[in-house]
Amino acid sequence: MSISRKCVPFTPFEGDLSKTTVAIVTAGGVHLRDQEPFNIADELGDLGYRLIPEDVQSSQLMVTHHHYDHSDADEDINVVFPIDVLRDLKAEGFIHDVARKHVGYMGYTMQLRAMYEGTACEIANEIDKGSRADAVILTGG
Repeated sequence: MSISRKCVPFTPFEGDLSKTTVAIVTAGGVHLRDQEPFNIADELGDLGYRLIPEDVQSSQLMVTHHHYDHSDADEDINVVFPIDVLRDLKAEGFIHDVARKHVGYMGYTMQLRAMYEGTACEIANEIDKGSRADAVILTGG
């Protein structure tokens, strides 16, 4: 049985960004340096995810991923995880706040059903509970 790739229709954001709290969810393999790295040895891909707290410093983050060239992200993590940019936007009043937590995961997987039915739902639930996010920036690797 194959997994259905349901189309999610584009839905324009109609809110006021100056009243919006924003979270980051990245498929770029971003995690805290002291968290367990993603398992790049597993040919099927790592289905795990890592929670990243609101007070994280960009220097505390790194990338573990082997399916894209992340050399630019290694130099400046904001390329795939724009936490400093969000803080600047908050300081300028462009957005209301930065969410209480964010999520990093390794977007490569051959386990599409498990990602779609399991991990993706878990990530959405993590953002939904306790992050206070009204919007999410999704980044790839």
